[in-house]
Amino acid sequence: MTGPATNERMTRLLSLVPYLTARPEGVPLAEAARDFGVPERQLRRDLDLLWMCGLPGYGPGDLIDLAFEGDRVRVTFTAGMVRPLRLTTDEAVALVVALRTLLDLPGLAEQEAVSRALAKVSAAAGHAAERVTPVALSVDAREQALAVVRDGLERRRALHLHYYVPTRDERTERTVDPMRLLLVDGRWYLEAWSREVGGVRLFRLDRIDDVRVLDEPAAPPPQAAPRDVESGLYQPEPGSPVVRLRLARTARWVAEYYPVEDVREVGDPPGGLAVALRTADLAWARRLVASLGGAATVEAPAELAAAVAADARAALDRYAPGAGPAPGA
Repeated sequence: MTGPATNERMTRLLSLVPYLTARPEGVPLAEAARDFGVPERQLRRDLDLLWMCGLPGYGPGDLIDLAFEGDRVRVTFTAGMVRPLRLTTDEAVALVVALRTLLDLPGLAEQEAVSRALAKVSAAAGHAAERVTPVALSVDAREQALAVVRDGLERRRALHLHYYVPTRDERTERTVDPMRLLLVDGRWYLEAWSREVGGVRLFRLDRIDDVRVLDEPAAPPPQAAPRDVESGLYQPEPGSPVVRLRLARTARWVAEYYPVEDVREVGDPPGGLAVALRTADLAWARRLVASLGGAATVEAPAELAAAVAADARAALDRYAPGAGPAPGA
């Protein structure tokens, strides 16, 4: 299954060679990671993979070659990946429309960079760009929330927000002290100190129904340290309960998508996995197992297995003879 993260990595790999070629003297790894918006550890993994790519034949003289000198990296052989990107007229026009729309978004941080990119693409598109009809797009709730959150961060003010918690299927109200914004896998997150729970939490902006800046300063306590997201956003507390699942072949993706502590190949079911993961929210694990449609079996804890079994029996009872139509049917 190809997801957003895979597509983003492919785009990054294709961009790395011309990026390095334009810097023949080399570039610090930390600077390159910052330019591509990824942790340095991820950039090193990308470079390791790039090292094994090249022209058909895949002999030593056919692969992309890189040189590491201290904390710097440079490309010494491009394997033919030196041709500049050529946009078709349709592609250039679509890019012009997208950039113009981006400039209209409230709270845009990189307005100058977007303006420069728009000027370059418009010049390359020539007369076609001049004929682009202005497109009126409404700014959705996510962009509005992003603008308000940025305003609170810049002014160092507390925020009051209405937040949807999918694991409990409920809408909550929070007063938070904002710390920073994160863009991970194409999604915006607010990292903030939640006064209600007394801890640092991540809030997905597309789950914020409403947010406003309060007329009081943001004051995260000294223990409110930003989390290290290099190992992923989801990092359960060490003391959280361990959930052990046996996954069928069709559910093996769970071990790649979620951080797991233990993974073992099993023969029953054929091609399956036995995995262990931690979560403080067993309701989330209950919904995960239900969503897998029989491709997962709970081995522990016992209360989770009992809840999943009860859900399955309740679902079967709805289809029993004489059960009648489902509510709302």
